[in-house]
Amino acid sequence: MTVEIIRVGTTKDQLGESPCWDADAQALSWIDALGGALWRLRAGAEQPERHELPAPVGSIAPCRGPAVVVALRNTFARYDFATRTLQHLAGIPVDHPKVRFNDGKCDPAGHFLAGTMHVDRQPGEAIVGGLYRLRTDHRVEQLADDIGFANGPCFSPDGRVLYLADSLERTIWAYDYDPDGPLRNKRVFATTQAFDSGPDGATVDAQGFFWTVLTRAARLARYAPDGRLERLIELPVSYPTSICFGGPRLEQMYLTTISRSARLQGNKAQDGGLFRIEGLAAPGLMPDRFGGC
Repeated sequence: MTVEIIRVGTTKDQLGESPCWDADAQALSWIDALGGALWRLRAGAEQPERHELPAPVGSIAPCRGPAVVVALRNTFARYDFATRTLQHLAGIPVDHPKVRFNDGKCDPAGHFLAGTMHVDRQPGEAIVGGLYRLRTDHRVEQLADDIGFANGPCFSPDGRVLYLADSLERTIWAYDYDPDGPLRNKRVFATTQAFDSGPDGATVDAQGFFWTVLTRAARLARYAPDGRLERLIELPVSYPTSICFGGPRLEQMYLTTISRSARLQGNKAQDGGLFRIEGLAAPGLMPDRFGGC
C-alpha cells in the first residue's frame, strides 16, 4: 500500500504538538505550544475551532467528556471546550526558568503522564524535573528524575511497557509499567544517533510497533517491539514534531510540525501545518482518556 501524506486545513503553528484523537466525538485536538492555541477539528469539518491557552503549553490528552487535560508550564489543568474555561487541577514543585512541561499521554488506567524539558542545562548541572503522573484523583507522583528532555510517552498494547524518549540523549527507554506503582527495569529500547536527530512525539500501533518522529531528519521511524528499525518514511516538511492515530477506524495518522520554534526555523511553505498520513501498515490503538475530569 502506498503511503500518502496530505495537508489538512490551513493552520500554521509555531510549534505544533500533542495531537490526540477523541474517539467519542470523532475529533482531533492539538496545540501550538508557543502560540497558545488549542485546536479542535471535528470529522467532516474543513477548518478547526481555535481555543486559547496560556503559553507555553506542554501537551494535552482527551478526558472522559468534552474536555482535555492540559500540561502547562508547571501545572495540570482541565480545559472545557463547551464553556471555554480552564480549571486548575494540580501542580509540581518545580519553578525554574529553564524547565517546563513537554510531552504527555494517558495510561490505560486513566492517569495522565507528562514529562518536563530542562533546556540550556550546563555540563554537570543536575536535571530539574522529570516524569510526573497525574492520577485520576489529582494526586501527583514523580516517576523519574533522570529525564532531561521528555518526549513520546506511550504504551504497549497491553499497557505493561512504557516507552519514553530523552531527546537530548537521543535514546528511547522502555520501562515495566504499573499504574499503581513505580517504574521498573529501565532499559534502552532504541537510539537515534544514526539519524543525527533526537526522537520526538511517538505512538504505538495495533501490532505493537512503536512509531516516533525524527525531527531534525524529517522522517518517521517504525520500530518492532524488540527495538529493530522496521521502516522509515520521508516527510515533506522541515521539522515534524508529533503524531497520533485517528479516524473512524484509527487507520489514519496525524502529524504536527514546526514553522518557527525557539531553536528551529522551517523553510518550506507548509511548515507549521497539520498533516494526515494514510496507507500505513496497521491501525492505531484506541486512545486512552484521563479519568479525572
